[in-house]
Amino acid sequence: MYDFAYHKPTTVADAVKILAADSDARPISGGQTLLPALKHRLNKPTSVVDLSGIAELRGIKRDGNKIVIGAMTRHADVANSAEVKAAIPMLAMLASGIGDPAVRNRGTIGGSVSNNDPAADYPSAVVALNATVVTSSRRIAADDFFQGMFTTAMEPGELLVAVEFPIPEKAGYAKMRNPASRYVMAGAFVAKTGGQVRVAINGAAACVFRQKDMEAALSANWSPAAVAGVKQAADDMNSDIHGSAEYRAHLVTVMAKRAVAAAG
Repeated sequence: MYDFAYHKPTTVADAVKILAADSDARPISGGQTLLPALKHRLNKPTSVVDLSGIAELRGIKRDGNKIVIGAMTRHADVANSAEVKAAIPMLAMLASGIGDPAVRNRGTIGGSVSNNDPAADYPSAVVALNATVVTSSRRIAADDFFQGMFTTAMEPGELLVAVEFPIPEKAGYAKMRNPASRYVMAGAFVAKTGGQVRVAINGAAACVFRQKDMEAALSANWSPAAVAGVKQAADDMNSDIHGSAEYRAHLVTVMAKRAVAAAG
């Protein structure tokens, strides 16, 4: 681990000020990604900005027809939230299946969404539920936020503050996990909100993406059978020792069918 300065601000404004003044400063929330990177010397920030002291970044609330979750809210808190369970039970279920108990009790939704790991769970929910990502300076639509592997629309010095999830009529999520790492090899989150159907695929490619052929099929007939005949092209799928691109493409259809069944 390299030497770095340590800051623990108590307001979003102070954190943004520190990050804006130093392009090599890095925020840390639950530390599930940055800490291993520091230990292995894969990242060399000049400053680490600890967000754990910022109370305004924590919490879950219902605001009209949406659930608002603060960036520093832990996965375990989302999984156990009565508000989330009542409004979007599939989001609570998703959070309950992230990593292991240690990860769920340290990792945060803001860290996961802003990191945009291809195998992360939350990005699929953000896209399928057409959520809005609220930052320290603006509001970003889900379709504009995730731009590629570990890449988002956020600018240097910008801090994720909260995620606003519209409450859907129906939602379902299913994933195939690597049995060793527990990372998602292919997952599908399906949702119907205000009559609009959205299908988000995670784990299978370099970045979460919408499966629009499945969206069209489900718009006409909301059933597992509707997506069973939709085949995902393998061209842009990930391929590694754990599974070929063709295997992951097949899993996309299998997980989408399971997700629709879970949604009811």
